[in-house]
Amino acid sequence: EYSCEYGSLKFYALCGVGGVLSCGLTHTGVVPLDLVKCRMQVDPQKYKSIFNGFSVTINEDGVRGLAKGWAPTFIGYSMQGLCKFGFYEVFKILYGNMLGEENAYLWRTSLYLAASASAEFFADIALAPMEAAKVRIQTQPGYANTLRQALPKMFGEEGIWAFYKGVAPLWMR
Repeated sequence: EYSCEYGSLKFYALCGVGGVLSCGLTHTGVVPLDLVKCRMQVDPQKYKSIFNGFSVTINEDGVRGLAKGWAPTFIGYSMQGLCKFGFYEVFKILYGNMLGEENAYLWRTSLYLAASASAEFFADIALAPMEAAKVRIQTQPGYANTLRQALPKMFGEEGIWAFYKGVAPLWMR
């Protein structure tokens, strides 16, 4: 059986899996580019351009250095995709039921925007901790090389707030 009932738990689960695959895998695939971009933003004197940034990173850390931050990227964006795709459908149905069938159709664009914004609210909360760890791993030399090193260090230094400082800018984006 390849189908499922619209609005069923299986439907929401499949939407969530679609989000994990589309967001988690794609963002992880571009980690080298994201790493260089973040480093250019933090240290433009050292990382003068994209190509120079790749060259400096490979010279200092080897080719494996381009993968720095892959784990928090994969986990964070997988969680964001799960929430974004799954909750979008939840909110679309919830808001549609609140409006009634006719109004849901008449106001469908606004309904979709409201459902999307609501889903993104929760998706960014899911993403923020891993995004914070990723940025520290990628842009603060010597801070941490892995997610297992970064998480306890961040929590020990700043508590839970260390993971959510970036959530407001994510919402504004």
